[in-house]
Amino acid sequence: MPTLPMFPLEMAMLPGEQLPLRIFEPRYSALVQTCLAADDPAFGVVLIEAGREVGGGDSRSNVGALAHIAEYSDTGAGGYRLNCVIGERFRVLEWQPDNPYPQAAVELWPDEPGAPVDVDAIRDIEDRMVALFERIASVRGVEVNGRDIVRGADESGDPAMWLYALATRLPIGPADKYAVLAASTAAERVAALSEAVDTVVAMVEFQLSEG
Repeated sequence: MPTLPMFPLEMAMLPGEQLPLRIFEPRYSALVQTCLAADDPAFGVVLIEAGREVGGGDSRSNVGALAHIAEYSDTGAGGYRLNCVIGERFRVLEWQPDNPYPQAAVELWPDEPGAPVDVDAIRDIEDRMVALFERIASVRGVEVNGRDIVRGADESGDPAMWLYALATRLPIGPADKYAVLAASTAAERVAALSEAVDTVVAMVEFQLSEG
């Protein structure tokens, strides 16, 4: 794949997610204009490991995903509103100088061959998420069907997308979300998501015990 325009973010994005963006910084206005001139308007999104989105000088992760521009509007004075759909995962081969926006040579990175995915293990993660959501709801005195929150995550029939979809429904931080994205195999993604669920459950139980 040739050099790709890149948009570092303070959050990790997973395939299948929607990404709305408001563009106002001149270098990213230039990025959007470059993308819109292409047959498939898309750019890469990666997690900022240190630093900030605005102004540069950030430290960027080397695993990201393509953001396909599905809709856009020109708001004037170089501004844009974008609605993007996150697609294929990639690895950064080499970062290029920002000129004027971040750019990198990348390669698409589908899941590598690995141990078979245990569907029962994914169902177990789903069940634990349901129990977590219903536990939080009961403490707050509201009625929630946890199944409604996770319902539809496995409609594609693809275990990788099922895992990504479950991860988007879980209130996890950027590091845990990135671990799900950067897992080499689907089986490793099961382990990463299971660990993330454990972390959230432990955090919630601690907060409830303190409250």
